[in-house]
Amino acid sequence: MVTCKETRAAIIALHKNGFTGKDIVATKIAPKSTIYRIIKNFKERGSILVKKASGRPRKSSKHQDRLLKRIQLRDRSATSAELAQEWQEEGVSASARTVRRRLLEDGLVSRRAAKKPLLSKKNIRDRLIFCKKYGEWTAED
Repeated sequence: MVTCKETRAAIIALHKNGFTGKDIVATKIAPKSTIYRIIKNFKERGSILVKKASGRPRKSSKHQDRLLKRIQLRDRSATSAELAQEWQEEGVSASARTVRRRLLEDGLVSRRAAKKPLLSKKNIRDRLIFCKKYGEWTAED
């Protein structure tokens, strides 16, 4: 459970003032397990700050992420696979899924162009003739 810094500080302050874990639980400022975990971590580390969670290292740096964004903004119609290929040429070995995640982090979401009917010269001319011929008509006509 995530607790705010103030709650952790309050729990430790009560603990330092001689309150037992049971007494602190009775105040109902946090669940029992959370209170005992905060006290235990404080005794071990001497700090109420939360350790940074571990995890898999990122494939790309901030600089490389900005480079990907520039590549994508240059050609907005490029697919994530094409962007991954270009990014690989710049020295970052990442999948198309990673490319999508990085662009999403930067606020760039995928789009698909709307399908529009293609108008040939003949279609354009025929439409104009139709509009001129029937432009004066009313709903009753």
